[in-house]
Order: sequence, then C-alpha cells, then structure tokens
Amino acid sequence: MAGHSHSANIARRKNAVDAKRGKLFSKLARAIISAARQGGGDPEQNLKLKYAIEKAKAGNMPKDNIERAIKAGSGTKGGDDFEELNYEGYAPCGVAVLVAALTDNRNRTAPEVKYTFEHHGGNMGATGSVSFMFDFKSIFVAELGDRSEDEMMEIAIEAGADDVQVEEGFATVIADPAEFLSVKEGLEASGLELMSAETGYIPQNTIQLETEAEARKVLKLLDALEENDDVQSVYSNYELPEGFEL
Repeated sequence: MAGHSHSANIARRKNAVDAKRGKLFSKLARAIISAARQGGGDPEQNLKLKYAIEKAKAGNMPKDNIERAIKAGSGTKGGDDFEELNYEGYAPCGVAVLVAALTDNRNRTAPEVKYTFEHHGGNMGATGSVSFMFDFKSIFVAELGDRSEDEMMEIAIEAGADDVQVEEGFATVIADPAEFLSVKEGLEASGLELMSAETGYIPQNTIQLETEAEARKVLKLLDALEENDDVQSVYSNYELPEGFEL
C-alpha cells in the first residue's frame, strides 16, 4: 500500500510546519509566480496557476500572500524564469526517491541535490532510474477524525476518487490528475478539512523498513532534501517499521 508512506510524510511535515512556515510559503509562492509567468494571472484561464493556488490554500497560505504572488508573476516580465525539474535517486535501504524542483538555476540545484543524497548515504541516479516506479495522481490527505474507514471511502467515491488508503488516523485519497479540482471540491463539500492537496507521485510498490535506525536514516535524507529552497516536493516508497514514532 502506498498510503502509509504518503500519510506519514504529511504527518511529519505537519509536525514541523510551524517552525518552517516561512519556507513553506516561499515555496508555494514560487510555484504560483512561475505558473502566472507561464500562463497569465487568471486562474480560470491558467489551469497550472489554479492548481498552484489550490495547493497553497491547502497549505494554509494567507489570501494576501497568494494574491501578491499572482501579481508578482503576472505583472513582471523581467524576473527570473523558473524551470521545473525532477531528480531521481535512492535513499539508504534501497528506498526510491523522486525530487520535484522549481529552480532559476539548474547549475546550482543539481549539485546541491546530488550532495544531499550522497551526504546522507544515498545516491542520485540518472533520469528515469526510479520514476517508472511512481504514478502521477491527484493526492489529498485528511485526518480521519471520528469518521470510520467505510465513511471515508463513501465520501471519497462520491467525490469521484479512485482509491482511499487509511493509516494511523489519516486518509490518503487518490484520483486521476485531470480530476483534481472536481474531487477537491467534492471532498471539501463533504466537510473534510484537507491537510494536503496536490498533484504528485504515488509509488506503485513500497519497501518495508525493518528497524528504527533504518527509518531514521531515510527520513534524515528526505528532510534534508526538503530543506532545499529549490525543492518543491519529495516522494518516496518506504514503509515505516511497525510502532515507529515520528
């Protein structure tokens, strides 16, 4: 099941988000600015921008910040151009890692990502070395609260989702990437408060980590990658050991 690793990632990010909120908002703003520069500042005419705004809202980015980012992207043509790049590699224990970056200087970002992999016991691979292990999907994460797994499944199916994976009090709802907006609206209409809403990568299969030491090594690498200002998201295919405390 792919849900555990994704939900665990979301929970881990949530625990650290207060300390890193400024960095998170900066990354969300960068995605909005880039989308607005590419397709204009009207989200109804620019689907990429609409997706970036929805992701920012799910990340609790204030409305004023979102509006400033849209203006920064659509109102200036002389700013830095951002490039979307994926980097691939392996963490310790053979865990596959896919890094989505948005950078204005690939000559800076690539060496930094490579160094981070190697410094934490992993290695960066060539393009295509792990991406075939992942599927591109709409991904929504919410806390179950007092809902049962069956109730969550019913809500997700009604919203048009393809699958729901429940683990450790979290539900990961998976849908076709083309259905992102309609499924998000359906989930929110049901009263769900989303912790995360994005189009991203879900692993086809996962690797079970056996010990706490293994888990700590993998999570340390993933955290270090996420610390990079140019990195938007990090996806991986690990399963945490039973009883592991984040």
